[in-house]
Amino acid sequence: MDDAEAARVAADPRYHELVRRRGLFTWTLTAVMLIAYLSFILLIAFDKALLARPIGAGVTSVGIVAGFAVIMLAIVLTAIYVRRAARDFDPLVEAVRAEHDA
Repeated sequence: MDDAEAARVAADPRYHELVRRRGLFTWTLTAVMLIAYLSFILLIAFDKALLARPIGAGVTSVGIVAGFAVIMLAIVLTAIYVRRAARDFDPLVEAVRAEHDA
């Protein structure tokens, strides 16, 4: 892609809409992950007793479950992003690219 073609794509209003929507979505997912992770870290720092509390017959603790939940949240948020990108963002990228390739 040369500079003139890049300038044409950058001037396309659909490209600006794509960048805005994708940015808002990714920052929202980032905020959710940061809140979950920082909450977990703050629990480790300030309430170790809660995290050490056994669950059920004492096989595992609240901390293990909370840590696993943070890992699973990351996987779920990644899946949400991939699904949304494939459904909403990729078709828009292809439409802008096809118009400017012609």
